Amino acid sequence: MTELSPTQQLANHVRTVLGNGPFPLPGGWTHMGAVICDVSFQARRKYESTIRPRLLRLQSAWPDAVTVLGFQARIAREDLAVAMDFNSPHRVATAHGITALLVAKGVDTRGDLHAWLAHEDNRAALRAVKGVGPKSVDYIGNLVGRSQVAVDVHLRAFAADAGVWGLAYEQLRGVYESAAAVLGHEPGGLEHAVWRFKSKDV
Repeated sequence: MTELSPTQQLANHVRTVLGNGPFPLPGGWTHMGAVICDVSFQARRKYESTIRPRLLRLQSAWPDAVTVLGFQARIAREDLAVAMDFNSPHRVATAHGITALLVAKGVDTRGDLHAWLAHEDNRAALRAVKGVGPKSVDYIGNLVGRSQVAVDVHLRAFAADAGVWGLAYEQLRGVYESAAAVLGHEPGGLEHAVWRFKSKDV
């Protein structure tokens, strides 16, 4: 009996558990303050109950932070921890670091960031910000309309359920991308469907 490849194992598990879709892409944000805060604050927190409401409030309170420059101006004069109602100095520092990098690179809008992330050297520059790992780089891409796989604990758990485990971040991301291609789905759509399914388990 031929052993299935990790891609085939994952694709079969997707069909069995999630069906055939369609799996829409996550909407993300057009407000760049929300984009930056989302990627900076969301790790290891319950998204729907903890992060999303804060991002919605931030957009209402800081409408001028729709651009990176507008967000930079706000956090220069106001405490982001207070605005987000989130006492986490290292997450606040990550948001400041991402903002400074994007301003330095001339990235101001959702469209700017979408295009900027297409280049590997720019992704590497983002990785150099303290608190930003490979998952964060893929995740921020999805927040601005790219179709990427950001491998987190939920995607790892789903893959393990399929019999796929022990892979490095880039390897598992590649398996998800290959499975998406086999199944005819957008990578970001498949990722979001898996995340929504597994996040209900916690």
